[in-house]
Amino acid sequence: MSVKIGMVSLGCPKNQVDAELMLGYLADAGFDLVEDAAMADVAIVNTCGFIESAKSEAIEEILELAALKKEGRIKALVVTGCMAERYRDAVLEEMPEVDAVVGIGANHKIAEIITRLAEESGFGVYGEKEELHMCGRRIRTTLPFYSYIRIADGCNNRCAFCAIPAIRGPFRSRPMEEIVEEAALLASKGVKELTVIAQDTTEYGSDLYGKRMLPELLVRLCGVDGLKWIRVLYCYPEKITDELLDVIAGQPKMCKYIDMPIQHASTKILHAMHRPGDRESLTRLIAHIREKVPGIVLRTTLMTAFPGETEEDFEELIDFVREVRFEKLGCFIWSPEEDTPAFDLPDRVDPETAAQREESIIDEQSRVVDAYCAGMTGQRLEVMTEGYDRLAECFYGRSQGEAPDIDGKIFFDTDGKKPKPGEFVTVEITDFMGCDLVGRLV
Repeated sequence: MSVKIGMVSLGCPKNQVDAELMLGYLADAGFDLVEDAAMADVAIVNTCGFIESAKSEAIEEILELAALKKEGRIKALVVTGCMAERYRDAVLEEMPEVDAVVGIGANHKIAEIITRLAEESGFGVYGEKEELHMCGRRIRTTLPFYSYIRIADGCNNRCAFCAIPAIRGPFRSRPMEEIVEEAALLASKGVKELTVIAQDTTEYGSDLYGKRMLPELLVRLCGVDGLKWIRVLYCYPEKITDELLDVIAGQPKMCKYIDMPIQHASTKILHAMHRPGDRESLTRLIAHIREKVPGIVLRTTLMTAFPGETEEDFEELIDFVREVRFEKLGCFIWSPEEDTPAFDLPDRVDPETAAQREESIIDEQSRVVDAYCAGMTGQRLEVMTEGYDRLAECFYGRSQGEAPDIDGKIFFDTDGKKPKPGEFVTVEITDFMGCDLVGRLV
């Protein structure tokens, strides 16, 4: 009788690619894969461990599946991913319901580990972080017409708040030829949109080629037949060059979209975070990007309540949000992470104030988004159809301005026509709801 495996993957797209590779190893080993982990013999939770809220989500998921194990509905529970790598055997000590913990350097051994569960439980398997496989057969969990492609892993930046370098190790690029080959394979299987990811995409190539090579890689990817859109995420602002902007502006397949996490605008807080730049340099950069790439959509991530953030620092941050007017913006509250430089910093912001500051940024950004969406009314956009919403009774999809799994959608009426998932159509925007645009098929 075959063993059924189900996986819940949490966190970022980079973690999702790890999950897809592990599913590939399991399928190759002959295991049956099921979509619902609650219906599996062995449930795997591929965890995120970046901030406290992500760890809480992972623990909640593990405990829910542990309850099913206690009821006899599943037989074994495995924890993988960043939290498993970060805390290792502590996961087993704190949650004895877990049968195996797998560090990221042992992901490629997942099939052997599942087989071993028939004989024993309560063990951990770890490897060197650099042993993480970045390529191989993936069982993709995205819609069939778009995919992520990871170009590197690890990080050499030493942001004071971030545990990723400790979890993932030093920055490691994949060879360009290998990435282009994978992109061609994905395109041959019907992928039309490719989203380029790494912890720091703008650092790509520095370790392999002695210089940053993201622009050259993107040009090579634009030459892959079958791909229509190529999107790039996680660009560090100080590494966004004119060469990169020229590629985004000049290559027809490049989405006019950049995700650039900046975290803050106060010079004092940026320096405490071990981040370069200041409000003036960030404002100049954003104006320069918009000048070089007309119509570009910019997404960023902000952090509030970093230790030492005064009311004056926060007011500078929220004033920056009003001034710069990012089209897309996320915000989260700093959390104390062990083994990071910020963990022991004094002058922590009290939780109530932190929550108020986060809410204030979200409220301010909602006004920016309302104005942006109102300005989109009357425009015609090329939209990739993703599906049909039975509740709204209309189709939905995304334009170049919406990244998958992160941003909003475009909902549109078709006057009886039925575009297929993955089909590109022209939609005239007529209205908006929150961060979602509304329109009609042209």
